[in-house]
Amino acid sequence: MDFTSRQLRGFHLVAQHRSFSRAAESLFITPSGLSVLIRELENQLGFRLFDRTTRQVHLTPLGSDLLAATRHTLQEFDAAVSRLNQAAKGVPKSIAIGVTPLMAANVLPQAIREFRGQRPDLRIRLFDGDLKAILRRVERGRLDMGVGIFKSMPGIRHTPFFRFSLVLIRAGQPGTLVRAAMPWAALDGQALISLAPDNPTQQLIDLQLAKAGLKCPQETVVNLLDTQMALVEANEGVAIIPSFGLVVAPSRKVVASQLTNPTVQLEFHQISARSKPLSPDAAEFGEFMRTYVSRWAGRAGVL
Repeated sequence: MDFTSRQLRGFHLVAQHRSFSRAAESLFITPSGLSVLIRELENQLGFRLFDRTTRQVHLTPLGSDLLAATRHTLQEFDAAVSRLNQAAKGVPKSIAIGVTPLMAANVLPQAIREFRGQRPDLRIRLFDGDLKAILRRVERGRLDMGVGIFKSMPGIRHTPFFRFSLVLIRAGQPGTLVRAAMPWAALDGQALISLAPDNPTQQLIDLQLAKAGLKCPQETVVNLLDTQMALVEANEGVAIIPSFGLVVAPSRKVVASQLTNPTVQLEFHQISARSKPLSPDAAEFGEFMRTYVSRWAGRAGVL
């Protein structure tokens, strides 16, 4: 079948806007010119793509099938052209990733350094911020991807990244990071230093406490994991944190216990915008990061 990328793009724009006039504006041609383009494509295919009236434009069932079959191909074509244009202009390749401050400070720098040994031509731009800020930047296309504890949302692609467990930390002596098990039931009545109620980690903790019928006063609420750990160190209470936070525990006067009966795991996801296909460079770095974090977690003992 011999049809052009311009015909295919015109078809996708009409399907997107449901209007020949608006699609023609995006393609910088006249509506009549776009109509000729679509008619030629329909003649080549041997079936109609749109049902048209004076007011509305709708995809035919076969048009919907063609849209689904060609969407990924067109996105890949656009991404490839963009990469080639950058290469022709001598623009350095780069991708942008967003992670929370603890991971940005303790995991990403060495990961980026190791990855640079494989891909010295690719620059990694790091954004450290809270989950909301990362999500906003992914939605707006300012970040290629984010890694963290994110809920499912429309328009956001979620890829499983890694799982950490929940642990209890309490004040202790430096260098005595205990990992003895403790059942959730032992927490009943203890005052917790908690994260904000809209934090996904805190929501998972609150759900488990409710399931177990436990009452744990949450008189102190903070926004950052580092603040939680500092308050625990000062013996202001205990806290439930993801096990990856234990990477900084040796520098704190805290001890940790694995929470059991049940063991609750926290799912980290890699997120990206569905409207923007993940570039091969970003996909490569994402795969590298999954392997790196697995190795790092094993070495650091934070599984």
